[in-house]
Amino acid sequence: MASLAHDGNGRYRVILTLPDRRRLAIRLGKCTSIQAETARANIEVLPSGGWDDPQVSRWLAGIYDTLHGRLSKHGLCPPRVRTLPALQDLLADFFAALNVKPATATAYGHTRRNLLDFFGANKLLRDIGPADAEKFRQHLQGQHLSPATVARRVILARQVFKQAVRWRLVGENPFDGVRGGKQTNKARMQFVSREDIDKVLAVVPDAQWRLLIVSSRYAGLRCPSEHLALKWGDVDWEQNQIRVPSCKTEHHEGKDCRFIPLFPELRGPLMEVFEQAPPGTEQVITRWRDTAVNLRTHFLRLIRRAGLKPWPKLWHNLRSSRQTELAEEYPAHVVCAWMGNFVSVAQDHYLQVRDEYFIAAAQGETAAARSTAESSEPQRKPEGENRVFAVLSGTENADVEYRMGAPGFEPGKA
Repeated sequence: MASLAHDGNGRYRVILTLPDRRRLAIRLGKCTSIQAETARANIEVLPSGGWDDPQVSRWLAGIYDTLHGRLSKHGLCPPRVRTLPALQDLLADFFAALNVKPATATAYGHTRRNLLDFFGANKLLRDIGPADAEKFRQHLQGQHLSPATVARRVILARQVFKQAVRWRLVGENPFDGVRGGKQTNKARMQFVSREDIDKVLAVVPDAQWRLLIVSSRYAGLRCPSEHLALKWGDVDWEQNQIRVPSCKTEHHEGKDCRFIPLFPELRGPLMEVFEQAPPGTEQVITRWRDTAVNLRTHFLRLIRRAGLKPWPKLWHNLRSSRQTELAEEYPAHVVCAWMGNFVSVAQDHYLQVRDEYFIAAAQGETAAARSTAESSEPQRKPEGENRVFAVLSGTENADVEYRMGAPGFEPGKA
């Protein structure tokens, strides 16, 4: 058992009762109440060999030599061996304490590999200075990486060494003065038109693939995390809205999900999958649950089969195209609430300048007026399976469309 005693003037002691009923007083010195409570919780488990626990071990590694000496003097932890930390040790501790999604951890792993390749695993942290950090950035640029990729990796390297400063492994962060740059690459942004999506949908093999593409392009879902997290209970057919669980932002308070309209383009493909789902099915997308499946490769095949040239960032540009469209009709804060991002993020990573804006401006029109004129042009009615899809998606007037929009309508019931 361990308790905390306040000696005044910001100084604390931990009163520790050992298994043999001896009592020890471990002076912590001047610290905050939160630091004192953290010390008490960690010291309490030391008599039972708790220093092997990773969390306690990290706490012991971060405390001052004086306090560590007091603990080792009473046999509560092994004596501290003063060794000079190397880069591989810092990276091992940093990534062990990292709490991110697997895909993010994989992306961060590229920076880890770059640091080890450039500096060497046994490079002492004290020997890495600002000049070395600047050379590391130049090394990344020489690898023919995009400026956005270089920026991301430099920023993560700065974060790694910032943690080293907090752990008192180094006195200063050598990456503090290294310019990361913007993490955006406008050259890889491309608006994916509705016409191109229609061509891809014409060669799609099944309903779930169709829904995957349509919900990315017209609902702005992140692929594949938000598709795979979506359940039929999240679809409110009567209120025309969908609750989208967000795996990417769930660690932020109040950002575990968002609500989007049940867009007309989405209703038909969603209904098609619902009608084919066996009774009791919970997940909307039941395929591709295995993370080993590479949806990008399959999507590339479909795009080429449709006779199109694949665009950069296949899935992201579908989401980006939808946000660009919605931004032409609705306020920015509303669109960002539907897309699950911030206005500043949308400006840098999603919103695109379309050629239609230039054409409309040159002809003295507004983009909205031109968009309205284009949407009012007569369209040839599709035939066969494509006609069924058009009816279900709300692009052709039919009794089915009327019933789907009627109050109290439930999918699967006539």
